Amino acid sequence: MLRRFEALLDPTADAPAPPPTAGLVRFYWHYIRQVGRLTVALFVCGGLIAVLDTMIPTFIGRVVSLISSHTPQTLFRDAGWSLMGMAFVLLVIRPLTFVAHAILVNQIVNPGFSNMIRWQNHWHVVRQSWTFFQNDFAGRIANRVLQTGPALRESLVMAFDAAWYILVYGSSALVLLGRLDWRLTLPLVVWFGLYAVMLRWFVPRLRDRSRRVSEMRSSLTGRIVDSYTNILTVKLFARAADEDAFVRDAIDEHTDAMRAQTRMTTAYTSTLMMMNASLIVSMAALALWQWSAGRIAIGAVATAIPLAWQLNNIAGWVARSVTAIFENIGTVQDGMRSIDVPRQMPDPPEAAELRVTGGGIRFEALHFDYGRVRNLVSEVAPAVLHGIDLDIAPGERVGLVGPSGAGKSTLVNLLLHFFDPAAGRILIDGQDIAGITQESLRRHIAMVTQDTSLLHRSIRENIRYGRPNASDAEIVAAAKRAAAHEFILGLEDWHGRRGYDAHVGERGVKLSGGQRQRVALARVILKNAPILVLDEATSALDSEVEAVIQEQLDALMEGRTVIAIAHRLSTIARMDRLIVLDAGRIVETGSHAELLRRNGVYARLWRRQSGGFDPAAVRNGVEIAE
Repeated sequence: MLRRFEALLDPTADAPAPPPTAGLVRFYWHYIRQVGRLTVALFVCGGLIAVLDTMIPTFIGRVVSLISSHTPQTLFRDAGWSLMGMAFVLLVIRPLTFVAHAILVNQIVNPGFSNMIRWQNHWHVVRQSWTFFQNDFAGRIANRVLQTGPALRESLVMAFDAAWYILVYGSSALVLLGRLDWRLTLPLVVWFGLYAVMLRWFVPRLRDRSRRVSEMRSSLTGRIVDSYTNILTVKLFARAADEDAFVRDAIDEHTDAMRAQTRMTTAYTSTLMMMNASLIVSMAALALWQWSAGRIAIGAVATAIPLAWQLNNIAGWVARSVTAIFENIGTVQDGMRSIDVPRQMPDPPEAAELRVTGGGIRFEALHFDYGRVRNLVSEVAPAVLHGIDLDIAPGERVGLVGPSGAGKSTLVNLLLHFFDPAAGRILIDGQDIAGITQESLRRHIAMVTQDTSLLHRSIRENIRYGRPNASDAEIVAAAKRAAAHEFILGLEDWHGRRGYDAHVGERGVKLSGGQRQRVALARVILKNAPILVLDEATSALDSEVEAVIQEQLDALMEGRTVIAIAHRLSTIARMDRLIVLDAGRIVETGSHAELLRRNGVYARLWRRQSGGFDPAAVRNGVEIAE
């Protein structure tokens, strides 16, 4: 039966709504409006529970009044139906209401609503630009995405319950006591006034300190994940003690923030406890005084004191709830720093799908500087590319050559639309990529990078990433072409999975650099895109394997537009044309033979790598290769 209720909310069934807008209230409303009926049901259930709980002191007072005004012989005869009605409320209505509330919270809200928020947050964040992820800890972003859902859910449920108990119980208590004797309301009125003043003073401070705790927790998570992700570097440089200090600082900051928050919480609960004690004593004293003066009956005393006692318990629960609510609100506000962020470099509303007919690429008057990427003025960072004009014909194989920092990788990143140029444009088959959807652009470009990173999944899943609908046979064929099949068959992970089912570890850490690069090549071979980008694609391979791979790359490049970057010039000397970049400008262009005859920048680089003597590279009688 419970499964039927759980099926009412599928957290990943629908496409996520538009990204949330700025502001805490709007952020909450963005998610609440998607489950409007559920929210109303939760609100109504909370109200019913508060009303039913308010009836208990009234029932106690009613029973005492009936006992005092009836004999044992006449009690059930005259008041039997009244007693049965109260029993029905307590035995049937109240338990059913609590069960309904439990089903709403436990079967629908807790798993469904929380994970709906997580799913939509992830959907939004994963579509942020590359720069967005470069500027923050991956662990901190992940922590915010995961924690925001439960925090928003808990604060919402607790706020509903707390609001109902304060409003319903408080107003009912005033009405009931006022009907007995208006003087009995005086302690309650004073208590409510003090309670309002206390909330006014404590709540903003609890909110601010809770947000600070959440920020420090996210920072701590980011630092720990950063250490674990780069554990090889930590081990190689024997810097465990430095990582201890890096994490210790974050733990100390988190501890200080938590202590500041708990000091405020202790002051808040202590103040409330003193107010509650004063309420019970004053209410009991006043009720007994009024009874002794003959102004109220014993039933009124039996109603007033339990009302005060229950209000005392509820106030304590509300105090704990308020603390938890603002802890969760602080978590939500911290999460908004990664989630409630306008998408950087979104596709324009009228963006079209890229249609590749030949694969021709044109760079027109292209300028770029990283100062713009950082939202700084362009004078802060020197321009990386200066007026690049370059035509690459369909099916042409072009090599980009130049010293580090010349702008080779930047040119490729602009082609992939990871950044927007400061000026100029890039066209593929005559289509400006600024007006093309980024996903369709990257579907038509296959790239192998120098720093190959694999997903922490099986070899099969990593290769199939190039084409999700590929068959197992096609995956094996691609692995064979990348000279990866043999070593894949010999793999076994820590769970006993073998071959193509073996998992590669985070970022492919279980494989060597050459093995990772061959799996990445297999992925690109399977993708079969019309434009191929090779950024030091064979840098991690030994000479023997590189020779085998080079033959496959030659076959792969056939009929495709190719842009290859390599510091090892021998690997791109066979390209149709070489483009030499220096300080963000094209300084030479031509074939390998033509550039050698010109005896310019390329020829100098070639002589250094091929063992030629270059007086400028001599230091203390020893030739230094680049």
